[in-house]
Amino acid sequence: MAMISDRLRVRVARDAASPLLTYYDLRSGERTELSAVTLANWVAKTANLLDELGVAAGDTVRLDLAGHHPGHWVTFVWAAACWEVGAAVAAPPFAGEADLLVVGPDWAGYETSIASEIVACALRPLGQPFTGPLPTGVLDYSVEVRRQPDRHFAAPGLPSAPAWIENERQLTASELAEIGAADPPARRLVRPTLPWPTLAEGLLAALNSGGSTVVVVGDADDRIARIAASERVDEIDPDRS
Repeated sequence: MAMISDRLRVRVARDAASPLLTYYDLRSGERTELSAVTLANWVAKTANLLDELGVAAGDTVRLDLAGHHPGHWVTFVWAAACWEVGAAVAAPPFAGEADLLVVGPDWAGYETSIASEIVACALRPLGQPFTGPLPTGVLDYSVEVRRQPDRHFAAPGLPSAPAWIENERQLTASELAEIGAADPPARRLVRPTLPWPTLAEGLLAALNSGGSTVVVVGDADDRIARIAASERVDEIDPDRS
């Protein structure tokens, strides 16, 4: 299932330094820019963390993080890392069993989860950890991921392997690799909505087409227009539902 990861590696080889994903949060003022090589580094570290936690090809990661924060760059990193190790991403609402649960800052509501492992993401600027300790059984993503190696060696995956699971949509690894593949390599501005269209346009279409993405969280239309101009965006809010 390493096809999406292969696309990222190709992007690193061809254009390592140019912006691939630029994330804006209009509420906090955060702006985070990730080049292909920076995104690949985060994905590799997260994939190594998944290995350490025993998540392997054929397993399922319940990414509740995508439900509450569909456009956050950490959400994109987690999805790509799951595909790197061959695991399926289960998006909310998801009631099935999972081998790992990944949540955002609201970890307290998940302490009795059926998942054997819980990873909580603080989503603070620059990937900073939580300011206080977490209870036993809840891992701080920012602490755990930083000590992981910068490279990950993925085993070849099956194109037919499940890669995305939600109530109304199930996609294989090969289907993920087709999202946006026929599009021109544009720079698109995406305003997050539901997990799938946000991930499809914000990450998959950019990787598969050779384009890039500006993700903007917040509803200030005047500021979004200024961002679109300053980031030299070609297209705003494409529909890939």
